[in-house]
Amino acid sequence: MIFGLIRLAIWLAGVAVVAYFAVTLMGYQVNWEYFSDRKKVCEEVLHQCQNDLIKTGLEGAKEKCKWQCFDPKLLIHKK
Repeated sequence: MIFGLIRLAIWLAGVAVVAYFAVTLMGYQVNWEYFSDRKKVCEEVLHQCQNDLIKTGLEGAKEKCKWQCFDPKLLIHKK
């Protein structure tokens, strides 16, 4: 069982490395700072949603809050 988990981890790491090199060879670039940048933006959106929830209740928060903080187009983009 442990051997199987180790083998799976090695396979996943290998696939990730091959995928990274394939992406860079096709002319794309991975934005490594994406998650730290988006964390700040998502925290601001969450804080605004909390204020809207307190002021207007659930209906106002549902109308004004943008819950989707992740945009995959910004994670991997053309060079």
